[in-house]
Amino acid sequence: MCADSLDRTLLAVMARDREGALSRVPLLGRRGHLPVDERRAALARDAGAEAVPHEAAGAIDAEEVAAWIAAHYPAAEYPAAVLGSPHGAAVHLAAAIGAAWLPTAFRVTLTWPGGDAGDWPAAMEWGSRLAARIVARNPGITVRQVHDPLRRGPVCAATVSLHLRWRHLPGAYRDLLRDRIAFGGAALLLRDLRTWPVVTRSPRFGFQLGSPAGGWSAHDYTTENPALCALLDDLGTRHWPPPSPASAPRYAETAGEPAFGVDLAKFAAEIGLPVHRALYTTPAVLSASVADLYRRWLRAGGAGDRCVIESGRLLDPWQALAGGVVPYWSESAAHRDVESAEWWLAGSESFDAVTVLPDAPGHAGDPGATLAHWRSLTSFGRCRGALDRQVAGRYPALPVAAGHATRVLAEAGGEPGTPPTMTMLRAVRGLRRSGSASGMMVS
Repeated sequence: MCADSLDRTLLAVMARDREGALSRVPLLGRRGHLPVDERRAALARDAGAEAVPHEAAGAIDAEEVAAWIAAHYPAAEYPAAVLGSPHGAAVHLAAAIGAAWLPTAFRVTLTWPGGDAGDWPAAMEWGSRLAARIVARNPGITVRQVHDPLRRGPVCAATVSLHLRWRHLPGAYRDLLRDRIAFGGAALLLRDLRTWPVVTRSPRFGFQLGSPAGGWSAHDYTTENPALCALLDDLGTRHWPPPSPASAPRYAETAGEPAFGVDLAKFAAEIGLPVHRALYTTPAVLSASVADLYRRWLRAGGAGDRCVIESGRLLDPWQALAGGVVPYWSESAAHRDVESAEWWLAGSESFDAVTVLPDAPGHAGDPGATLAHWRSLTSFGRCRGALDRQVAGRYPALPVAAGHATRVLAEAGGEPGTPPTMTMLRAVRGLRRSGSASGMMVS
């Protein structure tokens, strides 16, 4: 599981791994003291050193990865399970319920000797060969490659990024749902339904140029976009062929496999486990719905007057609960995501204070929001809010370790109060109440 991936961070925060994955500075946050050309080369070397060697692609075992994920939840019993697309609000929801959070896909980064960040056709050919070896070993998965210099910078010149997506419930997930969900418990599947142009090279391998999670549209990944040309210059390349005309809209890498939900429903019916679903096409809708749910819930216990706007990997659901803080998670530092948070704050009753945690994108310029835009969110509080100085000092080029969010949230919290127990039924009703009018389907 790629150490810099969102799903790895979400798993780490749920397991409270503050001395491991959460203390790790991401690749794009390192080597800031070096000149541009030297830093680019150093980051590419670091990425290659941390990636899975391409020679080992055929040894990747998705069932063993699922068992490792399930092992992050050692309790004998859980009241529920939350499964699905990587989303910060999903782990806040799981923490409130006391549920296990289980991703339906995971990202693997493998070495790409002699790679070029701008030569995406070569990246696709290399990824296709590695994917063939992976799916030969793992009949229950598909592979989606994402080549995105916007989000990965110089790292994508030395490695390829593959998302392994389960088509069926892996054995370890079946065991957890059958043996360790309490009587009367339930499961919730959260699924991101955004689409993106995909080159389908085989029934079980597809290639994406860019991602909806980065802030650009698919049309921005052409040399007609001046921001892409500037980015390629920063990466030391001018090579960028036009996107493939064979690309057709498919569910993006964040969606997981549709067949997973079908298999989950079938298995749950066999063991008598109720399954709810929440389907969304805009991550901000789920973020707002969970934040609204939290506020009503915390207010019932005498808290909920403070808010934190988290982003990317900078979140901590357990510290938010400990401080009685309402969490709103922004997918990225893209202007559109910060604007969504701004609209939510504008339409909500004022908080006493609003703290913001911008996860630096690792580059300057379009489509990232400015630090001033982030700081403006704090003005929605009755009292002056806060933007952490360390985060601000490294924004936008140098992201910090994910565990930094714990300290910031500890300072932002107030009296936690004693809210009533959050049940799955209460959560589903709350999501339906807030999200249905904004296009989220909850069942």
